[in-house]
Amino acid sequence: MSWREPEARRCVVLCAGIAVLDQVFRVERFPVPEAKTRATDFVTVSGGNAGNAAIAIARLGGRAALAAPLGGPAGDDTVGDRILAYLEDETIDCAACVRIVGARSPISAIVVDARGERTIVNHRDEALIRARVADPVRLASTADVVLADNRFPEFVLPICAAARASKRPVVLDFDQPTRETDALLALGSHVVFSAEGLRATADREDLAAALRHIRDRTDAFLAVTDGAHDMICLHGTTCERLPTFAVEAIDTLGAGDVFHGAYALALAEGHDAIEAMRFAAAAGAAKCMQFGGIAGAPERRHVAALLAGAGRVP
Repeated sequence: MSWREPEARRCVVLCAGIAVLDQVFRVERFPVPEAKTRATDFVTVSGGNAGNAAIAIARLGGRAALAAPLGGPAGDDTVGDRILAYLEDETIDCAACVRIVGARSPISAIVVDARGERTIVNHRDEALIRARVADPVRLASTADVVLADNRFPEFVLPICAAARASKRPVVLDFDQPTRETDALLALGSHVVFSAEGLRATADREDLAAALRHIRDRTDAFLAVTDGAHDMICLHGTTCERLPTFAVEAIDTLGAGDVFHGAYALALAEGHDAIEAMRFAAAAGAAKCMQFGGIAGAPERRHVAALLAGAGRVP
């Protein structure tokens, strides 16, 4: 199948999980204690696994909806207002976002160094765990694929359950273990871990062994990304390594979220799991070539250039 912009109906991916306001500083080297560090660049952008994935999907030609807990109400929680304004400018349908009165929306301060690596300080109000969507069955029915992260597991669980009950694919972005990890694993049709998330969830250092350990808890398609290193997919008990794309990384912030958004969109468009991994790897690599977190999310033509072997984005 072609990776050109689809000519038929644009597929819909529902992203469920966390949305954040990211304040991103670019520096030559990371700050040291008791010293002032001058930033060479600064942007304020949308962030969070689900929020970023939704933007990636829209940039790649899909239609994205977001369900995320935010502080409220509008006008009182200005961080939530800014998150929604940014997402809506990117044509994301935010009707399913839930605002909790008296809570504060998530916010992060992020420092990116000259190598493209980043360090993050995040604040997330515990009151947000009370958020629930009103009708998860109706919400899930509007999407071709559901993509969920596990930052708010109680919030995404009923959405994922409704999607699986209606035979829709559920892609899980496992960034960290939670008390609901096993419940979510049971609902995923495709689970793609970060290396850090897989090691923490499986309590094993070797990534292939960790995937085999997770296999005992789910029959989903399992895979793990490890930055610039090979991706690993599990077929039964056999692990397959898939190469990534060698690019000059300027900013890795949001690359994993772009990967998951691209992966879910590729599945929605009818590609198989391995094809989707390659498309997602190209999308994540293209993002790393641009500074600014999710502001650097690629368009479809950028991904197509890497897949065609250009080695750079136009």
